[in-house]
Amino acid sequence: MNNPACTPATIPALRIELSREKQSSRAFPPSRERCGLSSFCCGPARWLRKTRKLRGHVSHGHGRIGKHRKHPGGRGNAGGMHHHRINFDKYHPGYFGKVGMRHYHLKKNQHFCPTVNLDKLWTLVSEQTRLNYAKNEAGLAPVIDVVRSGYYKVLGKGKLPKQPVIVKAKFFSRKAEEKIKEVGGACVLVA
Repeated sequence: MNNPACTPATIPALRIELSREKQSSRAFPPSRERCGLSSFCCGPARWLRKTRKLRGHVSHGHGRIGKHRKHPGGRGNAGGMHHHRINFDKYHPGYFGKVGMRHYHLKKNQHFCPTVNLDKLWTLVSEQTRLNYAKNEAGLAPVIDVVRSGYYKVLGKGKLPKQPVIVKAKFFSRKAEEKIKEVGGACVLVA
């Protein structure tokens, strides 16, 4: 009370001023010169976050024994019907269980049908065979079995040379049949 500025009348004003100083020092981060950190760290919003508050606390809020290690919820998709059930029911309905019946006599590859076009037809036999039959004047024609070469259906893309040919296949397209007969050949269906 020896201080002339400190009189009984000014004490409440001093108390208010001191409390304001304390609040202002708490509310804002230290100046950049004092802490030596960049503005990225010391922005007004970042300074109040939990990571800043936990600096200097060894376990960082994760206890002492496990130290935030290992797999507290189980590994991978563990517990989908137990401790993670709510998540699976809400976001992955139908994940567990079976629906419908099994097809007992399922025929696989029912629609397997490799195709070959007319322009590739003569590549299934050797060039020598084609030349031999071209020279032949008896009117003989080579037999090309596309099924033996791994094809089931003959399609009509491309042109055939003006030379008769007998083609064996399981299926023929309409165009392919027309073009083969046009050059004097024949289409033979095989099972």
